[in-house]
Amino acid sequence: MLDIVIKNIGSLVTAQGSNPLYGKNQGKVKVYNNICIGIKNGLIEYIGESPNERARKTINANGALVTSGLVDCHTHFVYGGSREDEMYDIVTGHMGYSDIIKAGYGILSTVKDTRKQTENALYKKSIPILDSMIKYGTTTVEGKSGYGLTVKDEIKILNVMKKLNENHKIDIVSTFMGGHVVPEEYKNDREGYVNLICNEMIPKIVELGLAEFCDVFCENCGLNMEESHNILDAARKHNLKLKIHSDQLETSGGSYLAARFKAISAEHLIMADDRCIDIIKKQGVIAVLLPNASFYLGMPYARARYMIEKGIPVAIASDYNPGSSTCFNMQFIMKLAYLIYRLKPEEILNAATINAACAIDRGKEIGTIEVGKKADIIIWNTKKLNFLLYTLDNNLCGIVFKSGEIVYNNTNI
Repeated sequence: MLDIVIKNIGSLVTAQGSNPLYGKNQGKVKVYNNICIGIKNGLIEYIGESPNERARKTINANGALVTSGLVDCHTHFVYGGSREDEMYDIVTGHMGYSDIIKAGYGILSTVKDTRKQTENALYKKSIPILDSMIKYGTTTVEGKSGYGLTVKDEIKILNVMKKLNENHKIDIVSTFMGGHVVPEEYKNDREGYVNLICNEMIPKIVELGLAEFCDVFCENCGLNMEESHNILDAARKHNLKLKIHSDQLETSGGSYLAARFKAISAEHLIMADDRCIDIIKKQGVIAVLLPNASFYLGMPYARARYMIEKGIPVAIASDYNPGSSTCFNMQFIMKLAYLIYRLKPEEILNAATINAACAIDRGKEIGTIEVGKKADIIIWNTKKLNFLLYTLDNNLCGIVFKSGEIVYNNTNI
């Protein structure tokens, strides 16, 4: 017996397979009309006309659009404090984002606030954030540390994510990012801080099983190219998968490191030039683009269309954090990408589902609606994919399923 059957699906739109899509296939989807989905033990068991098996529960989609759950593959959602005064400085032109970091504010302000918070306080603060993510359709989220910058505080942040992953409905993929910036106490001993990351933080975090990925902020106001190289090299030796914040504020060399280390993803890429794009393409690196960071900071936007034409798989994410992207609503991120990048709706959908899933090495489990994958499904309060990206001011999620369980319901069903 099936656990749930979703019937009367007007249009089921999904990519297929477990690999990232690129080039002309970035927008390739399969569209099922007037179809049913059967769910059993948290997985998709059946896609087709009315199944022969009975179900414990039947949900009538009433002709609605159905897609896979959204995947937010780049966030910094565990943090203390807030940075609204910094936002004022950016908007009024008093200081740029890079200048704020170099002056000891920005990321370092959040580091100070996060260090003051207990693990329990950070845990409680994160719950409503994750609740809201689900409300807007995110069923899997990646979270980065990087607001502790001591062994103890980085472990604290990653412990919060581990406990949230165990207790919250959303799935969380954890990334260690001690290489965010150099903390104040090491400003005159940068080499000492990099050694701390490589020789103490990474081994301890791997020993505790707290992270799957390692990321580094390769920028002049973060870690330089050599420092980033050393951190990624240490992480690789400890079998962490690699990501890199690359070419956000300047052409920093991060793309070259992403290619050299065959990182799973290079993220931001606002200032990536043609050579950067060519080199990550050759190594199959996924470009994780973060349009709201550009929008929030008043910066240029990454060249999404050019990257797709060059054959790079493009994913999009929220970059939710307290300083440069205070939005965790992936629907808005998709709509912003649609308007700014001028991508087709199908390209946007795949960027927020299968390609985002692949950017956190989850393409075999999530990101598409196919038999055997997790039943992470959204029934939308619209019948058309185009309409999903058309309106800016409302939440179009009707029902959100996570592993076959209804975790949000904004319908009368």
